Amino acid sequence: MKFVKCPRCELNYITSCEKYCKVCLREMKGEGAQDEIEMCSVCSENAALPGRDICLFCLKEMNGQSTAGRDDSRDGDEQVDPRAITSMDDVSSMDEIPEVDNDIPAGEFEQMAGEMSSLESMREEEAEDDDEDEDDMM
Repeated sequence: MKFVKCPRCELNYITSCEKYCKVCLREMKGEGAQDEIEMCSVCSENAALPGRDICLFCLKEMNGQSTAGRDDSRDGDEQVDPRAITSMDDVSSMDEIPEVDNDIPAGEFEQMAGEMSSLESMREEEAEDDDEDEDDMM
């Protein structure tokens, strides 16, 4: 039995009697890749929610415990809707990273530029000191 690379993906090896690798066959049939199900890190019994490491039951339980010690006047404000959590997209499905506006006031920018130039001068001095130390050793 001889192993050859799959002619479609050229990544996986198949036997000479197979036409395509198992991954390519699954893709051609329209089946998605089977993701490994993560178990809840708290109870280890239920599947964890997408993007989280705990299950819905443990999340509800934690929210119930965290609101028990607080003022009960805001009882319904922090209720978690399970449909909202399970319908959240993973970070990997984001098209692009949103841009953040980081405007720095002029005075702060000049101060930061001064600090950067002093850091550069410190690096140059250290490099000169290192060169002198190497010359002294020879």
